[in-house]
Amino acid sequence: MNNGIRSILRAVATASATALALGTAPAALAQDYPNKPVKILVGFAPGGAMDIVARTVGQVLSKGLGQPVVIENKPGAASNIAIRQLIDTPADGYTIMLVANGLTANPYLYTQQPFDPTRDVTPITLVARLPVVIAANPKSEVTSLAKLVEIAKAKPGSLNYGSPGQGSTPHLATELFARGAGIQLTHVPYKGGKPAIADVLGGQIPLVAVNAVEVLPLKKDGKLRVLAALSAQRVSTMPDVPTIAESGYPGFEANVWHAFIAPKGLPQPIVAKLNAEIHKALADPGVKERLANLGAEIAPSSPKELADLVRAESERYGKLIREAHIQVN
Repeated sequence: MNNGIRSILRAVATASATALALGTAPAALAQDYPNKPVKILVGFAPGGAMDIVARTVGQVLSKGLGQPVVIENKPGAASNIAIRQLIDTPADGYTIMLVANGLTANPYLYTQQPFDPTRDVTPITLVARLPVVIAANPKSEVTSLAKLVEIAKAKPGSLNYGSPGQGSTPHLATELFARGAGIQLTHVPYKGGKPAIADVLGGQIPLVAVNAVEVLPLKKDGKLRVLAALSAQRVSTMPDVPTIAESGYPGFEANVWHAFIAPKGLPQPIVAKLNAEIHKALADPGVKERLANLGAEIAPSSPKELADLVRAESERYGKLIREAHIQVN
């Protein structure tokens, strides 16, 4: 065998070994994963629903992964700062993020730090859905959703409603409902759900749109009248509150959804491992009870199902924000 043939054979063998190594690298990486703490980014301050969900799931997820799970709160720009940090993080499975609908709405609301939720992140799993509700001061003339629509049609724009902020999920959900019902409501943005609720209690505005968990104690005390849940099923913690469909608007649904994502390019074996371990955590009785107390419907999904949801929500919110000329900056 001459030297030329030997050189060719050596080159072929080297190339084959390299290809084999590259092919098995993701599997080997998943076998070793994780061998250090895993961080969950949360784009909001501690104490809110998102933070509670992250900590509740993270505590049980830590047992499944065999490593500490650390929550890092990174509030600002409606979670855009945290999303940007995630996108710029290595795709090794050691930094993931719990996100909500803002992942799909923010690119249309904010001109700074743009990103594409359908391309710039890796979907892992949907976690839960938290219904948005519309509530009124019990002394208000708005006694039902039908009455709300009646008043709004008679006097377009005369009814004010508060929300946790411009471009928040409750704001966008209510705008979607108003368009579907053919009415015009006047939005009053607040810096969070609590100040919006406070002004409804004080009679400054008649209506508020927020997550169900924020109004539950006030509903129980008779301080707020919940008109409807903008969800497909009744809220487990408010079984007497009709859904939007039961109120005469079938086919309409709006929830705050929570989901785990990772940086773009996370190897599929690690995606699969995280998906499986998060699903196990969501099946834990303690986790189920804690999330149920928030009014959340646990809804684990495959990565593809989450990707499909992100794509559909991105299209829906993009259309609404453009047509309604909703702007944040």
